Amino acid sequence: MASPATVIGFLLIMVINTVVAAVAIRFFRLRLSTQWGAVLYTAVFIPLIYVVTTILLSGFIGFGGSGVQDRGTALILVWVVPFTLAVSLDIFWMPAPDEIDLPDQAS
Repeated sequence: MASPATVIGFLLIMVINTVVAAVAIRFFRLRLSTQWGAVLYTAVFIPLIYVVTTILLSGFIGFGGSGVQDRGTALILVWVVPFTLAVSLDIFWMPAPDEIDLPDQAS
């Protein structure tokens, strides 16, 4: 049985990964001109970002604990669940990129 600290650590990693993925996916959808560009960048860069956040949070900071018995379940909890939640948030809850007015130039 997992300790409460391990469960809280995994939940914290899941929340941080979800927020990071949702922001990155939204950025890609708004800034890239093609739909496939956003899909490609999401498929390539979100896992790279997850590697960094997971190593940082579970390795250096120590969230999630070291008592994980099944690495497959841990991978699903900290990568697959946040990714699918972030994609669904962007697709179903946020307005379409065509409905967003962006400034012509950055100041």
